[in-house]
Amino acid sequence: MQFELRRDVPRRPGEWQGRRDEPARRAASVDRLAVRPVTAGARGRWVKAGLTWQNIAYQASAGGFDHAQSRWFGQFALLKGGSTAVYQPSGSEWIALDEFESPLLWALLAEARRLGIALAGSTATPAVVVHDAASVALDATIGDDGDLVLEPIVRLGDEAADARPVQHVRRIGGHGLYRFDFDAGVLELAPLAAPLGPAESAALDDGRHVRVPAAEVPEFLRAHVHRLARSIAIVSRDDSFAPPAPPPATLVLDARHEPGDVLRLAWRWEHADGRATPVDASVAASAADPDLDDDLLARVADVLGWVPLEAVLLRGADAAEFTVERMPRLERLAERGALRIDVRGIRPDYRRAEGEPRLRITAVESQKADWFDLGVQLTVDGRPVPFQRLFTALAKGQRRLLLVDKTYLSLADPLFDPLRELIEEAGTVAEWETGTLPIHRSRMGLWADFEDLAHEAEPAVAWRRIVEGLSHGGVEELAPPEGLALPLRPYQLAGFRWLAFLWANRLGGVLADDMGLGKTVQALALMQHARNAVVAPSFLVVVPTSVASNWMREAARFTPDLRVATVTSTEARRRGRIAEAAASADVVVTTYAVLRLEAAAFAALEWGGLLLDEAQFVKNSATKVHDAARGIRAPFRLAMTGTPIENHVGDLWAILRIVAPGLFPSRRAFDETYRRPIEQDGNVERRERLRRRIRPLILRRTKELVAPELPPKQEQVLAVELAPAHRRLYDATLQRERQKLLGLVDDLDRQRFIVYRSLTLLRMLALDAALIDEERYAGYPSAKLDALFEQLDDVLAEGHRALVFSQFTSFLGRARARLDAAGIPSAYLDGSTPVRRRDAEIARFRAGEASVFLISLKAGGFGLNLTEADYVFLLDPWWNPASESQAVDRAHRIGQAKQVMVYRLVAQGTIEEKVMALKARKGELVASILDAWADAASSRGGDAGVASGPAGRRGAGLRAAETLTADDLRQLLEG
Repeated sequence: MQFELRRDVPRRPGEWQGRRDEPARRAASVDRLAVRPVTAGARGRWVKAGLTWQNIAYQASAGGFDHAQSRWFGQFALLKGGSTAVYQPSGSEWIALDEFESPLLWALLAEARRLGIALAGSTATPAVVVHDAASVALDATIGDDGDLVLEPIVRLGDEAADARPVQHVRRIGGHGLYRFDFDAGVLELAPLAAPLGPAESAALDDGRHVRVPAAEVPEFLRAHVHRLARSIAIVSRDDSFAPPAPPPATLVLDARHEPGDVLRLAWRWEHADGRATPVDASVAASAADPDLDDDLLARVADVLGWVPLEAVLLRGADAAEFTVERMPRLERLAERGALRIDVRGIRPDYRRAEGEPRLRITAVESQKADWFDLGVQLTVDGRPVPFQRLFTALAKGQRRLLLVDKTYLSLADPLFDPLRELIEEAGTVAEWETGTLPIHRSRMGLWADFEDLAHEAEPAVAWRRIVEGLSHGGVEELAPPEGLALPLRPYQLAGFRWLAFLWANRLGGVLADDMGLGKTVQALALMQHARNAVVAPSFLVVVPTSVASNWMREAARFTPDLRVATVTSTEARRRGRIAEAAASADVVVTTYAVLRLEAAAFAALEWGGLLLDEAQFVKNSATKVHDAARGIRAPFRLAMTGTPIENHVGDLWAILRIVAPGLFPSRRAFDETYRRPIEQDGNVERRERLRRRIRPLILRRTKELVAPELPPKQEQVLAVELAPAHRRLYDATLQRERQKLLGLVDDLDRQRFIVYRSLTLLRMLALDAALIDEERYAGYPSAKLDALFEQLDDVLAEGHRALVFSQFTSFLGRARARLDAAGIPSAYLDGSTPVRRRDAEIARFRAGEASVFLISLKAGGFGLNLTEADYVFLLDPWWNPASESQAVDRAHRIGQAKQVMVYRLVAQGTIEEKVMALKARKGELVASILDAWADAASSRGGDAGVASGPAGRRGAGLRAAETLTADDLRQLLEG
């Protein structure tokens, strides 16, 4: 490509086609720099050979030019077409670069070198040089006479030798420069290192030097050189001039006191040249303002506790604290110079409270049942602090409190932590205006915190009894109730005494013993004790449908004197009303389904107590059955579940909302205070606080600690490798479903059904290809069934008996067909099995008529005692850590005399491995909350202990999957 300096030629008379141009021969006649495509002629000279920008693409192709070079010329022409106001005389083969607006020009010129495209000159300037960068500066020189001369120069590179005078320098758009020298025959081009500022443009356009007489140089250096240096670079090629360092700018604090205990703070820099700049611009301006003192800014930030960037408005106690504590430190800095403080307005006479705050807490029984009024009296330096102002300050998260006499008090003292927690958990200040705070009797854990920190604590007599009983091992040593037909184990007796204490003090609780430790027996002992003590309304016991008959059998066995009635169908299908059943019985047993359907009828009656067996049924606070349980009127409420937390901490809140309604007032406050900090942030302090709050109301013991005679269980994961054809099918399906699902995860609430349908598809495919299309994939081998029967061959040959669990009844059906084909007798149970058939299948297995019991996790989650089996096979993992534990507990429970072997079959390289990892993470969360009961349980007496993990129920399906979060789903779908 040829570069040439061109000049305009005036039109001749009679010409109508626009302007003509021609090569410029003198510097004064140059109008523009232009380029055109050329090719090497026969004699080695550059000739145009008919090439124009309009036909370059065709000519290059026809002439056999290099393809990459041809493409380059095409891009250049397109780039020219995209630039505005690129002057091109009519019919000219030249493109002018002076008004070439696209900075991509320089990238193309750099690429030309790489492609071997020559950048050729013309006769006047045969040499063309492209530099990396250009900038405009002033070259400062001190002459022998002492005068200072400032001459504009262009720097083409980083070295002083690269400087050129600005004569014969022109712009290329707003992004580059070119300079021509006819004497040397050189044309130089370079992109600008940065856009030209006003001073640089003026120096380039004017081109004349400035002379400062020697006598005026000192004044120039004092008042002007630093301002000039901010707008254009000053260099000295002969090193005769060195500008002095600028005097440091002064950091100014404008502090203005206003009525109402308001203090406004504003910061600025004041420079020696009279300029004022905001502090928040100092970072960006540091290069142009070398007089800014970063060390001073750091020292001021150390005093303030924040970097003084933007203006700050302080109110109340914050204004007082700044005036009393921080302002004197800033004034000492100002005495050393470079900082000035301008104070306006009248400074109030603020003072810091020097005495230790004294807190007195009282509790009196409220007129509202089950509540106490908490009185808080705070004094500082002998002066009382208004209750409402104190609580409002704590609720707003304020760090200090300003009193009416201008004394301010720090609220960072640990003394205020229990109050702060109480307010944070309450989430409302509506009831504080009375000077007392209502607090439910279930929150005795909070009173212990007050006793530790307050100077005086005077609880009500009833509360003192509750606190001492549950927090300090003061539960009465009751004998087993008269009428209990069978003896209680030591830990069961301890549990009965704890329940009796709760009942006597109208407290709710959660009996969270491990599966198989006899929660039903302890509850029956309590109800027998209550009937022996008083004449009161009957107890209402709510159970899953499948265990209602078991409750009747247990009641007849342990408490034969208790009159027990069942309400297991709706009024349309049964005889008599609920009120009639309650009037003639000590205990009414109903199901969660009936409670939901006839909530109004149950809520209309007064009950002596409410017992929720398998209380995880009400852990979803948005369901009707949860609302129905909350609506029951009873002075005592008990939840029985081995899994108070199945998936997240919110499960526990939902259960406690029913049995201890005043413990955590709202779900929103609970989530903000506990769930999100614990689950998302791993906040240990919040986790410990939650454990303290719930510890008095939860009793949890494990088989390992209370039943040492129980043989240990051995657990093992069996990795199953899919057959090649099965593997290819799974991988292809996984990629398809992953691409479909990852875009839906962030909109989980709306796309939940689609997401879980795909997850279920992947889980079924990991089990057996025939589960998703029996006809199409009937020939695919089932690696899971092969692995199961390989184990069963040895297990059954040695006389053992086995439980086999799966969440998919279709897969259990395939296993059953294979057992039948092999002549192995089996029993079968899933969620659709009628109650009578269920009992018959259980009896067959217990009688030894079946060696293998196939059970769906949904059906086998509770109500089964199958200690006849000593092998357990889990065919597919589930992300709820409770489900598998309860399945194992069918065999590993009190009464088991043999070691239980547990095998989990996991398909390698499938979603099942992700499910195992997710289950482990959820299990760690559950254990971190529930592992707090070791010390608490042992302090209550008996053989109490802490569980190492949860147990629970859940089957495959959408309802169970609703507990998964978007993060959980990403973990399941990631590569």
